[in-house]
Amino acid sequence: MKKVALKDLNMNLPQLLEQRWALLTAADGEGCNPMTVSWGGIGRLWNLPVVTVYVRPQRYTKGLMDAEQYFSLAFLPEELHDVMALCGSKSGRDMDKGKECGLTVMTDEKAPYFAQGELTFICRKLYEQDMTGQCFVDPAVEEKNYPGKDYHRMYVGEIVAILEK
Repeated sequence: MKKVALKDLNMNLPQLLEQRWALLTAADGEGCNPMTVSWGGIGRLWNLPVVTVYVRPQRYTKGLMDAEQYFSLAFLPEELHDVMALCGSKSGRDMDKGKECGLTVMTDEKAPYFAQGELTFICRKLYEQDMTGQCFVDPAVEEKNYPGKDYHRMYVGEIVAILEK
């Protein structure tokens, strides 16, 4: 893995997130947990390069995200789509998803990530906020995505390093 600058990436990052998904990974000092995400954004906010990710309250990863200051967002090769599917459908409370999928955990000085990632963002949390039903301007969006009222928590993280294979 080599460090690269955001300006040097030659790819459509929103399309990559939507079509290939990403592994959001956070740790608690004892272990780490990857969670598949496809909702989010990459851009600039507060004059900083940032990613925005969303995590539902019942997800194991939410507790890890809340407890720690750093997280990673990794894009795996397309041939590992089955890994992405497992990490999005199973809970880290019940299994070590990284071990189950044969992923190799690497540790940046700040956040865990996986050696299999083709592109990895190491991020420092800047902001977090729970979404609420009162803020939806279009009630159809809430009805479709939150029938159980289990609103996501939004996390904005500064991209402090980008690692590319």
